[in-house]
Amino acid sequence: MRWLAKFIFHRIMGWKIVGSFPDVDKCVVIVVPHTHWHDFIIGALARKIINEEINFVAKKALFKPPFGWYFKWMGGAPIDRTKSSNKVESIASIFNEREKFRLALAPEGTRKKVEEWKTGFYYIAKTAGVPIEMIAFDFGKKEVKFSPLFFPTDDKEADFKFMRKFYEGVVGRIPEYT
Repeated sequence: MRWLAKFIFHRIMGWKIVGSFPDVDKCVVIVVPHTHWHDFIIGALARKIINEEINFVAKKALFKPPFGWYFKWMGGAPIDRTKSSNKVESIASIFNEREKFRLALAPEGTRKKVEEWKTGFYYIAKTAGVPIEMIAFDFGKKEVKFSPLFFPTDDKEADFKFMRKFYEGVVGRIPEYT
């Protein structure tokens, strides 16, 4: 299936991969920009090509029959999304429970244009003691771009400024939402 993903991604769609996924078992992966459902297709193909497991979290109800097996197979982990649960702590605890866990999130929290990113991914990385891997889906250049690993500091403002710089000039599937 990897050869098929490469053929579709490179030959048919004309995309390329810039950089490489880091050799790390645990990290928070942020993917920006997230402007369209096509991002899922680009991400699924890129994940198959780089041949790395990248995970996600979803409400625990999705992991029940009849489709629960599929979400687990795709790398999903169930979380309690009720108001009373601390989502950052819940997700950070998954990193402690698993030998390998790379959590992919879209910091915008939506496919629409936002001025500020949600901060949950940042606090998850800090609480779990794991680095952040930044990935850009640049529809303008047809590139999936990987950053070097970033280790959050205690200066949130400087950290966000640094991370946003990686995404300067990147164009989403719907440019006006970028």
